[in-house]
Formats: sequence, C-alpha cells, structure tokens
Amino acid sequence: MISRFGFLASGEGASPVIPKPAEIIVGFIAFGILFFLLRTRAVPKFEKAYKDRTEAIQGGLERAEIAQREASQALTMYQAQLADARGEAAKLRDEARVEGAAILEQMRTSAQEEASRITTAARASIDAERQQAYNALISQVGAIATDLASKIVGEALDDQARQSRVVERFLEDMEKAK
Repeated sequence: MISRFGFLASGEGASPVIPKPAEIIVGFIAFGILFFLLRTRAVPKFEKAYKDRTEAIQGGLERAEIAQREASQALTMYQAQLADARGEAAKLRDEARVEGAAILEQMRTSAQEEASRITTAARASIDAERQQAYNALISQVGAIATDLASKIVGEALDDQARQSRVVERFLEDMEKAK
C-alpha cells in the first residue's frame, strides 16, 4: 500500500532515491527544451553582450594607445619648440649683449672725442686769454715804464719808436732779473 508520500509501505517496489523511468524521460525532455531555448535565445545574447563589451574595451584601449602616441608626439614637438625658443632667446641675449657692448664702446669713444675736443678748445681759449693778458700787461707796463722814464729823464717821451725801445729794454732787464 502507498503511503501519503507516494512510497510503498511495505518496502516493495521502487526505491525513493531512484526515480521512475517516466520521470527520467520527462526530465530529459524538459532539460532538452530548456537547453534548446537557452542555447538559441539567451546564449547568443550573452555572447553578443560579451563580444560588444570586449570590442568596447579593445576600442577603448586602441583609442587610448592612439591618444598616448599623439600626446607623446605633441610632447616631443613641444619640447623641441621649447628648446628652439630657449636657443633663440639665448641667441637674442648674446646679440643684445654684443650690441650693448658695441654701443657702450661707441659712446665711450664719442665721449673721449668730445672730451678731447673740449680740452683742445679750452686750451686754445686759455692760450688766447693768456696772450690777451700778456699783451694788456705789456701795454700797461709800457705805459708805466714810459711815465717812469719821463719822470726820471725829465722830458716827455712822446715819440712812439722811442717808447717802444724803452719798454723793450725795460722788459729785457726784468727778464734778466728773474
């Protein structure tokens, strides 16, 4: 007799662990239908999603590599331009330094020439003033000497030639006295 759980009460017949052959066949058919549905419907979608994801990752990696190469090239180009700019700046500094030295030398030469010209003009002016002073002194000394000689001699020395001789003699005597 069969108990309420479907087992034989006396222990005869089928074992509770081993299923009946009809259940095995129904299980295989249900498994086959489920396998077929999963294989035809779900697995392709999973494979497509996996493939899309793989392609997206690969594309991202390739784009990243391309971007990396472009960035590397841009960095190399930037460094080359920076080196060129630094070289150009150094060249401009050197040119400015040379030009500054040339301007300084030119200004120094110009200043020396100007100082020389001013010194020459000052010497010429001093010589002219000395000559004027000497001439004025000689005429004053001559007048004084003539007055003095007139007083000593007791007669007027109005004659110009006589005055000149007297003055010249007086000056020669003064130079000898030095």
